[in-house]
Amino acid sequence: MNKKTKFSLSYFLSIFLVMILVEAIFFSGSTTKEIPYSTFIADVKSGKIENAFITQDKIYGNYLPEGQTTSTIKDEEAIQTEGKPAPWRFDYKKRKEELSRQFYVIKIEDPNLVATLELGKVNFKGIIENNWLANFFANWILPFIIISIIWGFVMRRMSNSSKMGGQFLNVGEKKAKIYPADTQHLTHFKDVAGCDEAKQELAEVVDFLKNPEKYTNLGAKIPKGILLVGPPGTGKTLLAKAVAGEAGVLFYAMSGSDFVEMFVGVGAARVRDLFTEAKAKAPCIIFIDEIDAIGKARSSNGMGGNDERENTLNQLLVEMNGFEDDSAVIVLAATNRPETLDKALLRPGRFDRQVTVDRPDLEGRQMILNVHVKKIKLAKDVELREIAAQTAGFVGADLANLCNEAALFAARGNKQEVHHKDFLDAFERVIAGLEKKSTIINVNEKKVVAYHESGHAIVGYYTKGADPVRKISIVPRGSGALGYVLQAPSEQRFLMGQNELIGKIKGLLGGRAAEDLVFGEVSTGASNDLEKVSSIVKAMFVEYGMSKNAPNLSLKMPGQNSYLGVTDNVYPMSEELRKSLDQEAKELVAQCYTETKQFLEAHREQLNKLAGILLDKEVLDEQDVVRILGKKA
Repeated sequence: MNKKTKFSLSYFLSIFLVMILVEAIFFSGSTTKEIPYSTFIADVKSGKIENAFITQDKIYGNYLPEGQTTSTIKDEEAIQTEGKPAPWRFDYKKRKEELSRQFYVIKIEDPNLVATLELGKVNFKGIIENNWLANFFANWILPFIIISIIWGFVMRRMSNSSKMGGQFLNVGEKKAKIYPADTQHLTHFKDVAGCDEAKQELAEVVDFLKNPEKYTNLGAKIPKGILLVGPPGTGKTLLAKAVAGEAGVLFYAMSGSDFVEMFVGVGAARVRDLFTEAKAKAPCIIFIDEIDAIGKARSSNGMGGNDERENTLNQLLVEMNGFEDDSAVIVLAATNRPETLDKALLRPGRFDRQVTVDRPDLEGRQMILNVHVKKIKLAKDVELREIAAQTAGFVGADLANLCNEAALFAARGNKQEVHHKDFLDAFERVIAGLEKKSTIINVNEKKVVAYHESGHAIVGYYTKGADPVRKISIVPRGSGALGYVLQAPSEQRFLMGQNELIGKIKGLLGGRAAEDLVFGEVSTGASNDLEKVSSIVKAMFVEYGMSKNAPNLSLKMPGQNSYLGVTDNVYPMSEELRKSLDQEAKELVAQCYTETKQFLEAHREQLNKLAGILLDKEVLDEQDVVRILGKKA
């Protein structure tokens, strides 16, 4: 295959400079000097000028060589061969000498000009300048060439990503990445862990693509579209690739934003092009990642602000509805905002089935860790089960990052294997940021931080149902925290009671209560704790119906995104109800704070002991906490 010639900006600049040089040499006026009209008349009278050519607005002429004066009159033929513009000479020395004697004068209405020239014995004649060729080139040809070069360069750069040989304005063509059935980029179900239920549902799609007769003979129809929904990082894209890898068919991958373009009609054209090719090469899978970019519900206000996106969505609806019943083309799509999608897109016949890819449970996290540590040299002390238990709420992407960070920690320590401590350090690095041991805190602030974190630890340690205290640290972290208490569950939890939520509130208020108890005032260090307290109280009243003034009522608006944690909108409520909920929230937090402060007062001796040891060691692990505080009742 012949290699394409590559052009760069330097080539175009070189060509441009050469063209300017050619125009300057052949078409521009000579570099003759301008002299005043008075000087010209004086030189004519003194016999220094050899000849003159009178045009409409200028007078061109040549001085006699130095030391000579007018003595003879040249014949007509000689006059016609001299003057402006001077012909090209290959005798560069002579040419330079001639140019040095040339001049021009701005013509002034002088009735005595001819008489003066005759008196000075100057050979003169009148000519009509005709620079149409130079003007045509400079005013038309040269600008056209420059614009063509710039346009060609810009369009070539715009079409570099095209696989069609650099055609101009090929914006309507599809931008899907095509993975053949035997590509190395596709994965298989064995490479996806932590979502067994989702794999089980998608295995049916794989079986249909491999054995379609098994279903069609019975009159069954496979779902034309399957929507993968779930939080970010749970492996939706990986699952789609695994389906294509297991089925051994072509895989077209495209994101929702790839359909969006600045040109009107491009999105719909790309949808048509994609589905036309997919039907021609069936069986295959079309995967549209982040489909909410084009699949959002259409507006009914008639403002027309989103016509292009809606046209793209309409074309997608038409293409999915137009699939033949026996077409072996399956559309997979992924989103973490299913509540924003258009209802027509989710009806049976288009996206018939929704597969939830949720956060993995304890077993799922352990399976995911087993996948990601295959290429890591693990030490014998690594307990993946314990790591999985401490990483509640982590998704597959978080766990992959955790394994990578652990390997990096081991490499920094010049270790030959990754140890369990490296995973714990990586876990802290992920959730709290990098340690900033170079940050110097004065003694008083360090004491406040020590009592603050000790208050969190003691309340959390003794609170019923609270997560075990794994670590206490007063080493500043990159996230802005001057210290933290790490609490991680030892088992998988799916439900929390009202008393447990109140216990969490007390644990969060323990740091501020300890400051108030010991120093008689509070600091700004509890800002993040108070944000979490407000979030829990709001969830209790708005989502869980735990309010006394609005019991058993969920005030959360339907259709909000639970995967991204968006719960800002609530049902419209009366001003009286809003005030009562605000008052109840303040009373609940105030009661929790009072009880927390009383609890710490009863455990003042343990608070002082734990804070003192923490000031000395700066970091305490779970065993240290149990040894200092003793076993819980």
